[in-house]
Amino acid sequence: MAGLLTPARLRQGFALFVLISAIAYSGVLFYGHDAAGFVASLSEIRWRWLLVGAAVASMDWIGGGLRLWVLAREVHPNPPIRGMIIAGGMGAWGSYITPFQAGASPMMIYAMKRVGIPLPKAMTITLMSFIATVAFFAIAGPTALILGAGKSLAEHGHFLGLSLLDLFKTSMGIFVFLGVLLLLVMIAPKLVSAVVHRIATALGKRSTRVAARLEHVRAGIDQAHESMRTFNSPRGWLALVWAVILSGPSHANKLLAGYVALRAIGIHVQFVDVLLVQTFITFMLYFAPTPGGSGFAEGLSTLTMSMYVTPVMTPLYTLVWRFVLIWFTVVVGFVVFSTWMRRGLKEIEVPDI
Repeated sequence: MAGLLTPARLRQGFALFVLISAIAYSGVLFYGHDAAGFVASLSEIRWRWLLVGAAVASMDWIGGGLRLWVLAREVHPNPPIRGMIIAGGMGAWGSYITPFQAGASPMMIYAMKRVGIPLPKAMTITLMSFIATVAFFAIAGPTALILGAGKSLAEHGHFLGLSLLDLFKTSMGIFVFLGVLLLLVMIAPKLVSAVVHRIATALGKRSTRVAARLEHVRAGIDQAHESMRTFNSPRGWLALVWAVILSGPSHANKLLAGYVALRAIGIHVQFVDVLLVQTFITFMLYFAPTPGGSGFAEGLSTLTMSMYVTPVMTPLYTLVWRFVLIWFTVVVGFVVFSTWMRRGLKEIEVPDI
């Protein structure tokens, strides 16, 4: 992972992100079939909603930073709020300019190291923030469905015989599974480790390669438990609860970008349904192999949001949506990283997590 996060690799990732985004957006313009209409529509943007979008986009930094600060207080005395906000934003920046969002954790850890958080503590904080994210989506998604949200999604966006509601339920099922697994790791790590070890032993008789991979998983579970021992206390669990709550603001730009972009171009829609669609898009982009999901994001958004946005308005919607979702943080993060470079940054050396 350290080799991925050299300054040269990060600059290459940024350039690749810009290039793919430009090509993908050209495709969106072609889909709209009305370049002149797109130019004319720029004058119709509701600028007050762009200001709202800028505020929402900043939650990559503010929300993510507050979540790190709440967790850091449990393992380090007086963590600096400003430093945690920079770490939260730079973690998002690192995810946006690396494939499969692989740079998020290492960049977050490095940013915390810069403000005096020791490496082992920074790794623990980052791991707990990941657990908080999984728990947030595992709780919020099913709760929204239980309360009756998203019924209109069952009537739209059919893809391979599945509605958007079906796809959303599938993605939430995965979050729930991960949430249960992580909860077991915290409560009964020996049981989980024993199960994985038995599976590795059984499969090892058929494939040593598969067994070796599962042994790595087992080692990772043991390491995760050691990292979380500090939080396995009433005070630690309370901090985790607060981190789960703060995961809402931390991911506000991902969850609210679609609604803000629609209002910015003058389209009024049902808020919760759009929120569910954006949650589904957020989950799918975790698996996009390109930096920032560029290319995949534009295509997936065009497909899923077509029930709200006409082809003619899609280019304008996509422009605002990507600004709120990612471009704000990419630009600000590049400025911060350039400042680090001028101060003599040579290489980002952090281990895997």
